[in-house]
Amino acid sequence: MTPNLELHHLSADPADEWQRMLRFAALVEADYLAMARTVEVLMQRSTELVVNTYDYLSTVPETAAILGWEQSVDEVHLEERRRFFTIWLARTLGLDQSSDFAYYLFRAGKFHAGQGPRRIHTQPAYVSVSVGLVLASFSNYMLEARLPSDVIAPAMAGWSKYLSVQLNQMLMGYQAAQEFISGDIPIHLSFYARLREIIGQAECDVNMDHGSNLEALLTKFFNYFPQARTASLEPLWRSEEPANSAWVEVSQVYLPRRGWRVLLNGRDVSHENGFEVTINKDDNIAIFPPGR
Repeated sequence: MTPNLELHHLSADPADEWQRMLRFAALVEADYLAMARTVEVLMQRSTELVVNTYDYLSTVPETAAILGWEQSVDEVHLEERRRFFTIWLARTLGLDQSSDFAYYLFRAGKFHAGQGPRRIHTQPAYVSVSVGLVLASFSNYMLEARLPSDVIAPAMAGWSKYLSVQLNQMLMGYQAAQEFISGDIPIHLSFYARLREIIGQAECDVNMDHGSNLEALLTKFFNYFPQARTASLEPLWRSEEPANSAWVEVSQVYLPRRGWRVLLNGRDVSHENGFEVTINKDDNIAIFPPGR
């Protein structure tokens, strides 16, 4: 039998999900034009927003504890946070709709799940409500600038839709990170050649449940590192007609591109049981690009 080398349950690529949800939110040119009319006012207050945001978070016991600021504010950490927030705000006020921004927001969600340099876990509720606080600040700044209501109303409609799509991207990254670290046993992965450049590291551990197979592990890996998909996976469409269905069902699956190899404890899985093989504690997985 030909070994199964298909992945069946990958989540949407962050760039695809970004564009899909922008469409779902019905963000159209009129929205962007309305938002753009308020950018100058919001930019003038941007430094104030950044400073006030972290002043506020440092005074709320729950968020101060999350940041590790129960006793006092760590000035180095504060500067890091302000810098990140400033970059995000600049891209937001620039009405960034790029795929790069989609991945940036996805990565921010992974950081909120404790996968950032400081390993700080921020519960989704605080992220969601913080987005609402930013929108409230936007509205207040427009009112204080005495913008007319027929400018504020459509602008706030646009900003609300745009930031809700951003929130979805961050929650998507958060979920991928939570799944990545969920499981009873850590399995070690190593990457080689250009895959290291794409991912930005040479190895990692993925937590898996006992009895999981290699497909489940690779699904977690490619959901957590979606930027690795284009180089290493070939998307295909499969159709089937279930016995209890009146129509054909179509689903997308992924196969390793030509020349890519996945090794389990040094053995190429394409010569064994493919992605259906069960993985166990102390197993090692290696992913090799062509030519290695």
